[in-house]
Amino acid sequence: MTIDRLFRPLLRGFALLLLTLATIVPAQAAVTITFWSQEFGQNFPHAFFTFSGAPDAGAPAVNESYGFTAKAITPALLMGSVGGRIDRPKPSYIAKSNAHFSVVLSDAQYAAVRSLIVEWGEAGDSHYNLNRRNCVHFVAEAARRSGLQVVEDKKLMKKPRSFVQSVEHANAGRVTVIELPAKAYFATLSPPAATDDTPTPETATQPH
Repeated sequence: MTIDRLFRPLLRGFALLLLTLATIVPAQAAVTITFWSQEFGQNFPHAFFTFSGAPDAGAPAVNESYGFTAKAITPALLMGSVGGRIDRPKPSYIAKSNAHFSVVLSDAQYAAVRSLIVEWGEAGDSHYNLNRRNCVHFVAEAARRSGLQVVEDKKLMKKPRSFVQSVEHANAGRVTVIELPAKAYFATLSPPAATDDTPTPETATQPH
């Protein structure tokens, strides 16, 4: 028996073992970022994003929402910069919003967007400016850190829906288009865990 014939069964066995392991090891997950808007209303922010999924590296799964707004809605907004804060839109607010598109993030992109949340929060520079640093600017930077092409057209920076859709159109083929109100969008998804920020299909239509 030649050496080749001797090792051939061993190689076949090793290949079978690898194939078996591939079928029992769970596929790696990833975090998806979804971009939303609520064009009108007295509540803020009018543009925000949500995270869902788990990083490839194996960190805990997330289902969270983030936006940026002024600490107080007063006439001072029209005069210049005021205090700002990171906002966590509640299910009742998300339920009245529209999901526009989503994109799957690499772990590095996910970390970059999470850094943005810190940078614009209390630990960083949290000032709000209606013309230069509002909720749309926050979402614009989140999209940029998500690896998307972003053009900050001044005519759109106070128009949440139009701006988010402009990013969607500029990245055709790179994003998953949704363009659904919350109720219809969540009806297409599996219900998230009870501790999630985003509403289930049932809670998406109920006041909180």
